[in-house]
Amino acid sequence: MAAAAETGPGFRSGFTCFVGRPNAGKSTLTNALVGSKVAITSGRPQTTRHAVRGIVHRDDAQLVLVDTPGLHRPRTLLGQRLNDVVRATLSEVDVVAFCVPANEAVGRGDRFIAEELARLPKRTPVVAVITKTDLVPDRDALGAQLLAVSSLADFADVVPVSAVSSFQVGVLADVLVGRLPAGPPLYPDGELTDEPEQVMVAELVREAALEGVRDELPHSLAVVVEEMIPREDRPADRPLLDVHVNVYVERPSQKAIIIGAKGARLKDVGTRARGQIEALLGTPVFLDLHVKVAKDWQRDPRQLRKLGF
Repeated sequence: MAAAAETGPGFRSGFTCFVGRPNAGKSTLTNALVGSKVAITSGRPQTTRHAVRGIVHRDDAQLVLVDTPGLHRPRTLLGQRLNDVVRATLSEVDVVAFCVPANEAVGRGDRFIAEELARLPKRTPVVAVITKTDLVPDRDALGAQLLAVSSLADFADVVPVSAVSSFQVGVLADVLVGRLPAGPPLYPDGELTDEPEQVMVAELVREAALEGVRDELPHSLAVVVEEMIPREDRPADRPLLDVHVNVYVERPSQKAIIIGAKGARLKDVGTRARGQIEALLGTPVFLDLHVKVAKDWQRDPRQLRKLGF
């Protein structure tokens, strides 16, 4: 790993955790701030299943964003473990950014998270981030949401943003950087994430598999990259990487949905995922997908360990 860049006096560095209920726009905002895709996104709740770090490089600072799973009242052992990931992350960061969508009324889930954040040490500033402002019809509606969110706690700042239209994304970065401690860069210049390649490949496959599936399926999907190996006997100017991936579901009926009629849906998933993987790795890929049943894996400690949770 290359050494971090030299910096002058006044340089700031540190970690900011994005927290919020499922589907609050945390991953999309992380990607917008980093300027590159480091976290998968989906319209499905609880897409993010582990803490994903995205690194923002500036002349005056290095801001490390930690995108976390949505904090929620868990119904499964997987849900409990995802909440544990969030709580462990909250205890280790310099700033917390509490994301609340502009287009949805403040509800029990938001109040639940505000109560969780109230238990943090007083030294940890919490910035309220009103996401998805592009989906709000007028300023009055946005103003009402700002007031509603502000009533949840005494926040260090309240910032409305839109990752889609880039509205105030730079302002949010300035606010978060302003709350970081002075210090040298934590990662080498140009590094955008510390996610292992195999984890990112698995996430890209899961993102493709989430498109268009029924409501009950997203939580039942898990993806594991079994092997990534260069194809032997290929000329140097025509490399090929063999990527072998298992997609796990909980029931045979779900396996049939993922595969689709005569394998059409799985083929479509592979085509979309392969393009993203090749862009990530910078090399042609042969993607070998298999769908397997791991019965009730969300509730089984042994299966959760096998799947990396």
